[in-house]
Amino acid sequence: MPSPFHSRSKFPAFAVLLLPGLFVSAAAAQVPHGQPAPSARGPFYVAQTPSQQQDQASQQKPQYQLAERATPPIGDRARQILASRDPNEHPLMPCLRWAYDGIDEIERIQDYSATLIKRERIDGKLLEHEYMFVKIRHKPFSVYMYFLGPEKKKGQEVISVEGANDGKMQAHGTGIQKLFGTVALDPTGQIAMTDNRYPITEIGIVTLVRRLIEVGEKDVQYGECEVKYFPGAKIENRLCTCLRVIHPVPRRNFLFHVAQIYVDDELNLPIRYEAYDWPAEEGGKPQLTEEYTYLNLKLNNGFTDADFDIRNPNYQFKSK
Repeated sequence: MPSPFHSRSKFPAFAVLLLPGLFVSAAAAQVPHGQPAPSARGPFYVAQTPSQQQDQASQQKPQYQLAERATPPIGDRARQILASRDPNEHPLMPCLRWAYDGIDEIERIQDYSATLIKRERIDGKLLEHEYMFVKIRHKPFSVYMYFLGPEKKKGQEVISVEGANDGKMQAHGTGIQKLFGTVALDPTGQIAMTDNRYPITEIGIVTLVRRLIEVGEKDVQYGECEVKYFPGAKIENRLCTCLRVIHPVPRRNFLFHVAQIYVDDELNLPIRYEAYDWPAEEGGKPQLTEEYTYLNLKLNNGFTDADFDIRNPNYQFKSK
């Protein structure tokens, strides 16, 4: 799940997010508790800086479009932090200060629901986009996941609760797989990790921010880093500030070539992350490694144990 930067890492980095061209039939899927299905056209992003027309990383993402003008929407506090860079300090330091400033408030979030859309490169192959409706509770860490698409996975459900079920996640398939009923799986086992770079236990925005800080603290020990800010970007109808981090030269110390984090201006939360590896050959384009987007984010719903129980009548878990 969302834990960018290096494949199957014990410590995910920014965990979260998506593009258009997604599986259209997912928009008509039945979503538990009346949650809105994702748009059939896919998320719409607007990059707000003319320089992106010439930027190689954005050139390979045709879903990004230029706005007529940039209007900085970020709050005074965030704007002040990002503008506070000392010319002698590492360019990532303002980003770290912004993260330090908001981490306590982020960790006070009790739970949230969202449509999570991900795309990952596994064993060198870029897989198709996946849509999931998720509920996440932080104490105890609990996850409910319902697949909206692609078609072959639509209707699958997964529940994982920290400290319960002997550390196993509970899941059921669709079609002929549904005949096996609810099965208990090791979250890091071969079956659960199929088509996933990271286990379900590493999902979530809080993990995202913690890992962003971890990776940033490591990267400030080295040079060769460029950081740019793009206010007025959009993820669907959400105004965001985009942070782009570039390591121009591949080094063993760096986990990515280009990373972009979209921070929702109202919520002060990262709702999209995308990472690219260096080109496979000289003169080639950066290779998308992973991307994660959280849409329809709703905070502090008051979820209870019933929201993470296979006996919930709104779910479709069945015993063998």
